[in-house]
Amino acid sequence: MRVQLDHAHIFASDIEATVAFYREMFGARVVYDRELVGRRNVRLEMGGLAIHVYDHPPREGRGGVVHHLGLRTDDLDALVARMEARGLVFPRGIREAESFRYIMCEAPDGLLLELYQVRPGHEWMTV
Repeated sequence: MRVQLDHAHIFASDIEATVAFYREMFGARVVYDRELVGRRNVRLEMGGLAIHVYDHPPREGRGGVVHHLGLRTDDLDALVARMEARGLVFPRGIREAESFRYIMCEAPDGLLLELYQVRPGHEWMTV
């Protein structure tokens, strides 16, 4: 089973300004721009990794502007089973989206993690 850090997912109160900032300042390239799980998401490729910009104002409290870290795996079921066997509790089960499956959990200090697996034929998330 392979697991890799894929992206940081950030909130944006003005998604156009946020995307423009990363494009103009760092040469980020838009590789994906569409609605996912009810909100517009823009995936920016930058330096071999990605930033997902989420069209939602930053939240107060946990994480501030950082929503979560995305960890991609090639076997979500096996990863979740391994983590549950070690005592991690997932408040919600695996969720199904058009192009990927995912589950959210908390790491130490309340850092939110998204564990996900891309569905065959939907390699849009490949960096």
